[in-house]
Amino acid sequence: MVRAYTKLHTQGVVKSVEVYQDSKLVGGLYGVSMGKVFFGESMFSLVSNASKIAFVYLVQNMDYELIDCQVENAHLKSLGAFNIERNVFIKKLDKLLLK
Repeated sequence: MVRAYTKLHTQGVVKSVEVYQDSKLVGGLYGVSMGKVFFGESMFSLVSNASKIAFVYLVQNMDYELIDCQVENAHLKSLGAFNIERNVFIKKLDKLLLK
């Protein structure tokens, strides 16, 4: 898996957002980027709220129109995530993957 994601990263398909504090990595996230869609794979925090900072940066600065968080949970809902119906999701993918 590491080898596959590393190769995808070098091809620009996998993106990551890192958060540093005093030059130390303290949180972040990564996922697959296709068109205007970001498919979130994982988030982590070594200090409180570091992954939230990474997510806010992703939303505000990386020009995605749809972020697939994969699983609904309280953490992501606190950041504004919400479920959409499968048929709506598929229609959005058809449109946004081509951008």
